[in-house]
Amino acid sequence: MVVDDAEPLTKTEAAYHQLRRDILATRLMPGAPLRIAALRKTYGFGWTPLREALSRLEAERLVTAESNRGFAVAPVSRAELEDLSKARLAVETTLLEESIRKGGTDWEAAVVTAHYRLSRCQIPAKGLSDDALHDWVEKHQAFHEALLSAADATWLKHFYAQIWGQLCRHHIFLTVTPTLRAAAGAEEGYEAAIEALDAAMSLDQHTQLMELALDRNLEGALALMKEHVGLTVDVFTLADLDGMTAGAAGTQA
Repeated sequence: MVVDDAEPLTKTEAAYHQLRRDILATRLMPGAPLRIAALRKTYGFGWTPLREALSRLEAERLVTAESNRGFAVAPVSRAELEDLSKARLAVETTLLEESIRKGGTDWEAAVVTAHYRLSRCQIPAKGLSDDALHDWVEKHQAFHEALLSAADATWLKHFYAQIWGQLCRHHIFLTVTPTLRAAAGAEEGYEAAIEALDAAMSLDQHTQLMELALDRNLEGALALMKEHVGLTVDVFTLADLDGMTAGAAGTQA
């Protein structure tokens, strides 16, 4: 792994990036213990790089640590999602407003291109596959970043990246949860959760966001963005994510 085309990663940096990637993708489930002996077998890194990587992830609040229990993937919860959504709205609406005001033709082209790439992804609400899910998550993030790209606010973009990383775990987990519940025979509420998920992932709403932004309709774009962010909380509630989190806590790393 490399940071760019020329600078190789240290073992600690490589361990950090691989663990972070798998935490954000929920391949390491929320609440799962992160035992260094097991991680060594899975990732092939030594004790020191793994411990340093876990400490770094703890500072980012992606990992928790307790003196008698060791490291674990940070849990997810409704309260956390609501808090992150508030933080996202505060930062994203500010960046979106500046981007709409300042964006030129390059910004417009970037938004249209990102929207097209998102439109080519299969929405993974039903017939879920790991590849389809992560492809959609990547293209979805790229679309939102394109919308905000004309803003000249380095620190706000840094905060946005941190918030998005945390939200990514919630989004992926709430996407997977209805399918897991159905597979386990818990049919009650499944269709409602899928319907809400389809609405949250709908291309139509992203198309409206693009059109409002390109038309410089600031009031309409900000209002729709607030509605868009709120939909993820609705899916979370219907999918009973808190219940699934308790089950994930027993997953071994």
